[in-house]
Amino acid sequence: MKIKKLAIEYKEKNLVDIAFTINNSLALVGQSGSGKSLTLKALLDMLPSGMGLEIEVDSEIQIGKGGDVALVVQNPFTALSPLTKIKKQFFVSQERIEKLFDELGLDLSLLDRFPPELSGGQLQRVVIAIALSHKPKLLLLDEPTTALDPQTRVTILELLKELQKKEDFKMLFVTHDIASAQNLCDDICVIKFGKLIECGTMSEVVNNPQNEYTKTLIEANFANREYRK
Repeated sequence: MKIKKLAIEYKEKNLVDIAFTINNSLALVGQSGSGKSLTLKALLDMLPSGMGLEIEVDSEIQIGKGGDVALVVQNPFTALSPLTKIKKQFFVSQERIEKLFDELGLDLSLLDRFPPELSGGQLQRVVIAIALSHKPKLLLLDEPTTALDPQTRVTILELLKELQKKEDFKMLFVTHDIASAQNLCDDICVIKFGKLIECGTMSEVVNNPQNEYTKTLIEANFANREYRK
C-alpha cells in the first residue's frame, strides 16, 4: 500500500506533508505533536473541521469511513461502552466472534460481561477483536499498549503478529516507543513536525540511524534497557 501524498493544512499552515509505503507492517515513530495522530485521522477521514486534506493513495485498499481500515485505540478502558455487554458491541456473526476469541485466547464467557469487569489485557484483546471483526485490510494501531503493564504489552504485540498471519492485513503502528515498534514492525518511518526525516527497514534504522533526531529517539528508548543489535 503506497501513500503517495498525505498533506494536512490548517489556516494556510502545513501541519503534515508525507509519503510512505506499507509493505507489511510499518511503524510511524515520533514524539508528541509530530503529526502521528493527524496521519491516522486523515486515513480514517476523521480530521477536525476546518482542516484541509490532500491525499493520494496507490492501493486497492479503500481508506476513510466505511473503507477497509480499522483502528485500535490507545486506551482500552475508554474504547467501549461501559454499560453494554461485550457481545452487544460486536456487529458480526457469532461464528466470526468465536473465531476471533479463539485466535486472541479469550474465553467466550467474557461476552456476557461488561467492560469494567475485564482486565486491561482482556479489554485490549476485545478491542482488537472488534477492530478485526469486519476483516479490514489495514489495521491502524494508535499506541495500543501504552495503558498496559510491561508483560501484557509484550503479549499483545505477539498476538498482533500472529493475528496478521492468520487474518491477512497490513499494519500501521503509530508510537513513540521504538522498542515496541521493533517487536512488531518490519519497517519504520520517523516523523518530526509533520515531515518524515528517516525511513527504512527496522533493523537498518535502529542499528544505523542516519539522522540525529532518530539517534536521540533511539538512545532515549533504550537508555534503561539492555539492547543488542
